[in-house]
Amino acid sequence: MRIAIDAIPLLLRSAGVKTYLLNWLIHMRRLCAPDEVLAWPFLDPREDFSHERSVAGRWGTLSRLALLHWNNCRFVPPLYGLGPRAQVFHASHQMRRPPKRCKLTATIYDMTCWLAPETHHPANVRALHRFAENVMLRADGLIAISESSRQDAIRILNLKPDKVVVIYPGVAAAYFDVTAEQAAQAALKYGLRKPYVLFVGTIEPRKNVDTLLDAWGRLPGDLRGDY
Repeated sequence: MRIAIDAIPLLLRSAGVKTYLLNWLIHMRRLCAPDEVLAWPFLDPREDFSHERSVAGRWGTLSRLALLHWNNCRFVPPLYGLGPRAQVFHASHQMRRPPKRCKLTATIYDMTCWLAPETHHPANVRALHRFAENVMLRADGLIAISESSRQDAIRILNLKPDKVVVIYPGVAAAYFDVTAEQAAQAALKYGLRKPYVLFVGTIEPRKNVDTLLDAWGRLPGDLRGDY
């Protein structure tokens, strides 16, 4: 079986989704035979990437984004001939017109564009609603990164429960390969002189950081003083 994964997020500025997608692609390729896992459109992802830049260079990025926008335009014929010859296609949130000649899947990260639309840019809300209509409702199966996201998607989109499976995002080995010396250098750089509580995520309203800070503020003062 040949699987094509829409790797357009690797061309964009991103953090969580880009890291998740890249490591997923790399490990899928290690587990499968050569040419069984493709990165569409015509990408060869590497582990040395930046969250701020594309993995394909300026012209490689522009040409691939042009191909995506052409394919997404409703007034032109879809580029099925230039698409991946695969039995399964995993669509990114940038895809509007996925291939129809293979099984379709996608990943559900969260449903906050429905549950808390005021925390998103209106254009992002419209885009995710179109993605749901064109991809999620059509998909043969979907991946959710948590049971909470799975239940939200089933309820909001009226999906069949057996259509959505929870697969938790993996953590790259590099995050575990930290030496004591590197940890000490990081602690010195950020002024960490005692145990600390770490929040991992971006500072966005939908991340519920305000509630986290409120909870921290309600802890006993002596406990907060230890961190």
